[in-house]
Parts: sequence; C-alpha cells; structure tokens
Amino acid sequence: MRIEQDVKLTFDDVLIRPKRSTLVSRSDVNLEREFQFRHSEQNWAGVPIVAANMDTTGLFSVAEVLQRYGMLTCTQKFYSTREFSGAWEGGLDPEFIAVTCGSTEESFELLERKIATNENLKMICIDVANGYREVFLQFVKRVREAFPDKILIAGNVATREMTEALILSGADIVKVGIGPGSVCTTRKIAGVGYPQLSAIAECADAAHGLNGHVMSDGGCSSPGDVAKAFAAGADFVMLGGMLAGHDESGGDTIEGEDGKVYKSFHGMSSVKAMEHHYGEVAPHRAPEGKEVRVPYRGKLDSTVQSILGGLRSACSYVGARRIKDLPKCATFIRVSMTTNEVYQKFDVE
Repeated sequence: MRIEQDVKLTFDDVLIRPKRSTLVSRSDVNLEREFQFRHSEQNWAGVPIVAANMDTTGLFSVAEVLQRYGMLTCTQKFYSTREFSGAWEGGLDPEFIAVTCGSTEESFELLERKIATNENLKMICIDVANGYREVFLQFVKRVREAFPDKILIAGNVATREMTEALILSGADIVKVGIGPGSVCTTRKIAGVGYPQLSAIAECADAAHGLNGHVMSDGGCSSPGDVAKAFAAGADFVMLGGMLAGHDESGGDTIEGEDGKVYKSFHGMSSVKAMEHHYGEVAPHRAPEGKEVRVPYRGKLDSTVQSILGGLRSACSYVGARRIKDLPKCATFIRVSMTTNEVYQKFDVE
C-alpha cells in the first residue's frame, strides 16, 4: 500500500483571483480556439465546449443547437448507421460532430460504417469508463492506424502517465475524469477516482509536453466550474448534467409532487442505461451510475448563453482576451481544507 500526501483539488476547493485588466467589455473576449493536432494533422476551430456522449445529451437534437455556437457534440454510441445518414440530410454539420464508439470488435465495425456516412467527419471519440487497461491502448492504436486523418479523442483517465501513454498510442485529445460526474457513482462503488481540478492540471501538463490536448469530462455544475476547468489547463470541457433537462435533451418528462416539471437523467453505467441498451446488468458488473431528476430548463439556448457569458466574465476578471490565455492569466485561491488540515488547525485528535 502507498499513500500520496500531496493535496489534490476539485472545483469547489478553489476560486479564481481577480486581476487588473485592460479589457473594456466582456464582449472583447474571444472564446473560439483553433487547434492543430499531433497525429491527424487536422485543424479544428470553434468554441471548445462539448456535449457528453450520453444518451440524454449526445443527441442530434442537442448538436443542432450547439453547432450554431461552434460547439462540439460527442454523439451517444447507440445511434445506428441509418440514423447518422438521416442526420446529415437534416442539416447536421459534421465539423461539430464526434462519432463515439466503445472498444469492442462490434464497436469498431459500427464505427467504420458511421464514418463512411460522411467524408467530412473529422472526429472520433473512443469512450470507456476505465482507460487504464492495456487492451484499450491497443484499441486506440488500431483506430489510429485505420483512420490516420481523423482527430482521435480517447479516455477516460485521470493521471499523467496514462495521458502520455494514450497520446503515444495515437490519441490527439485525452478525456480526463474518473468519477466526477453528477450521475457517476464510481467513487462510491469502486472507491476509485481523482479530484478533477488536479487531474486536469496534471494531465494537461503531460499532454502539452507531447503536443497533445486534454478534454475535461465531468464535475462541472455551473459556468464558474467550466471557467475553472479551462483555467486549470483543459483544452476542451465536456458537459453532461449542465445540458440535461432541456427540450432538446433526452429523458422522460416527469411532473413532481411539488407541481414542478422534471426530466430524467442517468449515467451510462446506471441500471437504467444498461437494461435499456444491453437488456440486463451483466453478472460481473456493479452499476457505477445512477438515475436522477433534474428541473425542466426549457430551451437549450438559454443555458448555452449562460455558460458562454460566465466564461467571458471569468476571462474579463483576469484580463484574458482569448480563452487560450485563461490558464496563464488565472491564479487559484484555495477556499477549503482537507480533513487532515482541519484536524491540524483545530488540534483535533
């Protein structure tokens, strides 16, 4: 057994300290970024906020809204090839779509068919809960060899050594986050995880040294959290719960006993998701997600505008004219203590 004593932080543990700024208005902030990638040699430009590849948020209906703002959607992996073909006919822009797959042979074959539906598709997202398995690294290598010109997103991991391993295996963008999501129960069920702010900072440092990129996945419950994720070094920020509960989101609409309207939202490792997509919870698995009700939020546009407005505000407080400049302009202030630090401060035995 080994215990790391270094302090690790999550979003609620810090605030961004304001600084003197020459910006006149929030409207002066540019939220768009242009990326070049290590392996694919592709360029991508847009606002680097991403809808999570969950069956309630990684939807074509969500993508239709986000593409108007230049934002990405990682589609849920259960769309059929026919549904993808129909989406292009409906006006979906492949520039802002990442095709999601798992790491099985069946997933690979379905990925090939989906990519074939539109030659302009640039991005592939290989998504698994545990990105630490050697077989996953081999799958990433296989996808890179099969699609050398595609921008490859792969994860999830939460430490620098596996970030480096995934980039060296062919990933352009590493998805960072083990257990921080609002409907993820991995930390309770398996006892495994890593505080998200520290995970972002450490993985970004590792990735950028190899000319790679990172995508923060999970833990953001407010626009301020999105700003903190970018300030910690994330190149992209993926959102699930913040995009749930809207007209365009998936999930059942429910009227609560309080008379208010809610929509259901669940993790992809929840009982509901596994029974719906696979027919059962496999005997060797324990569900690592849950189903919740989120308040009905109306049109997605209003939430997107709130997120973008909050991000512009954060940049203006620290003098960052571009979202790319936010990490070098931001200073974090710790506002909470670990349990051990509380004990030490108040001399509790």
